[in-house]
This record gives sequence, C-alpha cells and structure tokens, in this order.
Amino acid sequence: MLDSLLALGGLVLLRDSVEWEGRSLLKALVKKSALCGEQVHILGCEVSEEEFREGFDSDINNRLVYHDFFRDPLNWSKTGEALPGGPLGALRAMCNRTDLGPVTIALDSLSWLLLHLPCTTLCQTLHTVSHQDSCPGDGSPVGKVHVLGLLHEELHGPGPMGALSSLAQTEVTLGGIMGQASARILCRRPRQRPTDQTQWFSILPDFSLDLQEGPSIESQPHSDPHIPPVDPTAHLTFNLHLSKKEREARDNLTLPFQFSSEKQEALLRPRPSQATSHIFYEPDAYDDLDQEDPDDDLDI
Repeated sequence: MLDSLLALGGLVLLRDSVEWEGRSLLKALVKKSALCGEQVHILGCEVSEEEFREGFDSDINNRLVYHDFFRDPLNWSKTGEALPGGPLGALRAMCNRTDLGPVTIALDSLSWLLLHLPCTTLCQTLHTVSHQDSCPGDGSPVGKVHVLGLLHEELHGPGPMGALSSLAQTEVTLGGIMGQASARILCRRPRQRPTDQTQWFSILPDFSLDLQEGPSIESQPHSDPHIPPVDPTAHLTFNLHLSKKEREARDNLTLPFQFSSEKQEALLRPRPSQATSHIFYEPDAYDDLDQEDPDDDLDI
C-alpha cells in the first residue's frame, strides 16, 4: 500500500511522533517520485538543504528542485534568492505551472508552516494546489499533483489537525512495535468507501522502501506461563469481598431512612395505652382573636 501512495494524487499527510519520525519516509517517497520521472519540488523549512539531500545519490539530487526557506525564511538577507510571498508564494507559483507532467511537492514540514502561517490561508492554498486538474490558460488537462506533507501531530491541537485531515486524500500515521515501524494508511477516494490498512516497512540507508510482514505472534511479548500471576488484591488494608455471614447481616439490616409497614403503622397510629398530650393556651391582652379582621392590629 505504501508503494502505491503516489498513484492516488492529492494531499498525503505523513503523521509522525517523537518516537517514530517521518522524515525518512518522506525522503523515501520523494526518491520514488524522482525515479518515476516526476518533477519533485521540496519546500524545506525545518532542516537545511544539505541535511535533506544527505543520503541521496547525485542522480536523485539533480532531479530535485529545492526551495530553501530554512536558511532565511523571512528574507532578511535581501539576496533576492527567496521567492516573493515566502512558502505560500512558492506554492501559488506551482499552481501556475505550464508543464503537463505529474508533479510531487514535499512539504518539510507542514508543522512549521502551521506555526508561522494562518491555518485557514494554508488550508486554502493546499486545497488549490492538490486539486489542480487543468491549466489556468487553455484548460488542457495536466498530470496529477501529489502533495506530501510531514506533520508532527503532537505539536498541534484538534482544530488544525481536523482541518488538514479533512483536506487529505490519504493519511499515514506512523507507529510500530519492538523497533519495527508500521504505517496505518487511511485512504479516501471519491465515491468509494474509505479503506484502512496497516503496512509494516523499513527504510534502507539509501532511502529505498522495504515492505515487510508484520511481527509474528511468537515474537510479540507475552506472559510466561511458568511465572504465577500476581494477585493485585493481596496485601490490602481493606476487604473487597464479603463473607457469607457479613452478606446475610447486610441484607437483614434495616436502614434508618427505610420505613417498613410496621414502622409506619407504629408512627401514624398511637397505641391505646399511650398517653395523649393536650395544649393549654391562655390568651394575652394583646392577642387579636377577631376572626373577621385578623389584621386589625396592623393599623392599615
């Protein structure tokens, strides 16, 4: 599945983490695009050009068009080498291309762009670039545009992540187990149900992609049957279970707020032998006993 990512077109998100980095996979896909004869543009914002080109042979490096926004991202040196408009200007310039061949655009990285540009502006530009199907001039068809975006998902909140996820045709989430890398690939195609697959792989020193089988069940960590399991309820200062006698005593206990029928009858119907009480009241001189006008003493 990883080797066919570039055949789908559109925006491909490479979501990595601190534990599983994604730049090696990005460089492997860039090399594959270059070997297929596509034009490859690199927007380098996070590492230097020398570091990104390291590991490629001269044939691959000669096919890469590198836009360096790492050395002078704000064009402070005024050398005239930087494109006007920065990284977004470079992306918009690629929208106005006149060649008809397929193009691969690698963004290293989308996280850098998100931290320095408004999310809405970046999403609008990515949508325009990744959905090109004709030249602006004569409307003739052009080749597919593949946009590879490296995204450090631990740096961003759910808002930007959700916006980019809605734009992407393919999401590749890197992970792994026992030192073996895996890619969970979520692919969305028009008028088709999304597919979700997991591909195990490794990156060779020359940035070739080596697809592998998943780790076998025998190689995965499991519990030793010769070691007795540890009881987590042992050595507690309280009981988690009741004995039979304690359970019977709990069931026979009447709580004070529970009124049984016998208790209600005892409270509502006094016994004949029980002495009755009376209230004796002697009115005061200031007591108003006029029932016709009980508010006479208020001087209303």
